[in-house]
Amino acid sequence: MFDIGFAELLIILILALLVLGPERLPVALKTSALWMGRFKRSYQNIKNDIEKEIGVDEIRHHLHNEELLQSIKTSQSSFENGIKEAKHSLANMK
Repeated sequence: MFDIGFAELLIILILALLVLGPERLPVALKTSALWMGRFKRSYQNIKNDIEKEIGVDEIRHHLHNEELLQSIKTSQSSFENGIKEAKHSLANMK
């Protein structure tokens, strides 16, 4: 989601410690973690509702079926080519 490394996180925590002080920092971290959790859950719920509305599962299922059909057609054509080659080889042996 965010590309924050350890060094950036450490700088943010040090700045928060300086601005808020050691007494209020744990409460602020707990509150921000609580809000982030609520935000993530609500985002996930909205995403799931939208996916249900537009039928993403059906679309994924159809795409999977189309991939399987394409795979079967490819296998069938290669199998038929193998049979043709085998018949050709048998004809040459005779």
